[in-house]
Amino acid sequence: MSRNYLANVLTPEVTPQSQPLPGKSQVKNSAGGFVFETGIWAQLERFLILGSEKGTYYVSERKLTLDNIKCVEKALEENPGRLIKTAVDISLAGRAPSNDPALFVLAYAFAHGKPEVRDMVSDALPKVARIGTHLFHFLEIFDKMHSWGRKARHMVGNWYLSQEESKLAYSLIKYQARDGWSHRDALRLAHQLPPGGRTTAKFKAYDFLFAWAAGKAKEDLGLVDINVYEDYAAPVLAFEKAKLLKTGDKGARKELLGLIGDYNLPRECVPTEWLNDPAIWEALLVKMPLMAMVRNLGKMTSIGLIADNSDATIKVVKSLADVEQLRKSRIHPVQLLLAGITYGTGHGLKGKLSWNAVRSVMTALDKAFYDSFKVTKSSGKRFYLGLDVSGSMGSQISCAPMSCLQASVAMALVTMNVEDFCDVRMFSDGTNHYGRSSMFGHGSSAVRSASKDLLAPAPITVGMTLPQAVERMSGMSFGGTDCALPMVDALARKVKVDCFVTYTDNETWAGSIHPSKALEKYRQGMGIDAKLVTVGMTSTGFSICDPNDAGSVDVVGFDANTPSFISNFAAGNSEAVDEDEVEVAE
Repeated sequence: MSRNYLANVLTPEVTPQSQPLPGKSQVKNSAGGFVFETGIWAQLERFLILGSEKGTYYVSERKLTLDNIKCVEKALEENPGRLIKTAVDISLAGRAPSNDPALFVLAYAFAHGKPEVRDMVSDALPKVARIGTHLFHFLEIFDKMHSWGRKARHMVGNWYLSQEESKLAYSLIKYQARDGWSHRDALRLAHQLPPGGRTTAKFKAYDFLFAWAAGKAKEDLGLVDINVYEDYAAPVLAFEKAKLLKTGDKGARKELLGLIGDYNLPRECVPTEWLNDPAIWEALLVKMPLMAMVRNLGKMTSIGLIADNSDATIKVVKSLADVEQLRKSRIHPVQLLLAGITYGTGHGLKGKLSWNAVRSVMTALDKAFYDSFKVTKSSGKRFYLGLDVSGSMGSQISCAPMSCLQASVAMALVTMNVEDFCDVRMFSDGTNHYGRSSMFGHGSSAVRSASKDLLAPAPITVGMTLPQAVERMSGMSFGGTDCALPMVDALARKVKVDCFVTYTDNETWAGSIHPSKALEKYRQGMGIDAKLVTVGMTSTGFSICDPNDAGSVDVVGFDANTPSFISNFAAGNSEAVDEDEVEVAE
């Protein structure tokens, strides 16, 4: 009897998640379950894409940030070149909703790296800090971790010199200040002198732009004839003229419209008193970057410019439908998702601005969300999409004001819209919370399914809009976490699956079998070499995937590449899609 008892205890198939698997290198996650470590480079990618703001259900923001700082520190020690390249590549490819983690990595590498590492950071900064706002974010981060020595000042000056004259002029007028920093502060800090000799055209251009940004212009530029100066000065002179125009002045409206049209003045250069004029917004919309257009949809709708079948609405819808423009703009799917949800509510998150949402714009935002992912075509494989609805998934995702579960729903919908065969179910710890929960509330058939099967079908379908699907799953998180359930359920129902995709925070602990062993049992029981993709929704260093299993892989939630990677991996091509060269249009 003792022999049988020991055999049962030591058999890998019956090792509960609260204990480590025999012969495997596992660590305890924040919920007390035993899982695998992702490794520093995988965790680094999670941090760069998801960030650590808001923390997780189990881990405070401070602790999660400290854990990721340790990860960055280890990566810096192991391979500083790879660390910097990873931050640059993810930023340039537009894979992350926020650029701040990449800026943090560069600031940390400069503050703690050797001289040669600082040179690499200086070269990399203009690639990551592509606009003035990014630069100001970097300055604020760096200012809190390191003193401003000669090399650091040179790095800031190099950012300005890396931009050609016309681009720098536009950056100076559009991105004037942020986080308590301005171009005046940055240039004073850098002590940057214009390049070249005093008689060269390059020197004159930078000398003019630096002097203006530092508040040292030698004349009242608003009164100067724009044609007197070279082209590099035109945006600055146009901005100065715009500042002098008042709504009550005769001919001021016509002149401002001319300045916007002729010199591509952005919204930031238009005096506030003009920003309720539909004609002004119509002129701004002509060359407005896609990111700015999405951010200002509510305002343009509130003043009547965007309305049913208006010319402005047609332009907005066409712009959102232009996949090439979406890619070049680097607008991230999560920004489009939030824009769609916010626009549909008819009011902003702050202030009193309200509007009546135009249906065609809402539809275009919904479609643009899917188009912004680098998805190619269906793999033709059979998918089981498992949505973790345990209590911890109700915590807010770091990179967006939504829960981990809501973010999972959005990611799952992308795969559902690409792949032809998807069984989509939600799980927690398998104790049938679904049937008892008043939050489920979507018909008796779903409740009956929950009692009949181990998991409940997720109440989302391909035909739903994103806001509808997110709303349908809101408040759905409850119970403990058992990430083995998708494999256990599929085996129990004899469902043929080529690829399991689990959307989770990896805080699994409640199951009687580890997910990796449940996958093995499924493969053996069904005779299918099924794969497992774990979509991590938080920037922890945990994974349910066995690193020694080539058929299991971790990816990052809300990475713009993730849905395409899933399709490729399921089809037998583990390489992610090639990154297209993208232009800056922010």
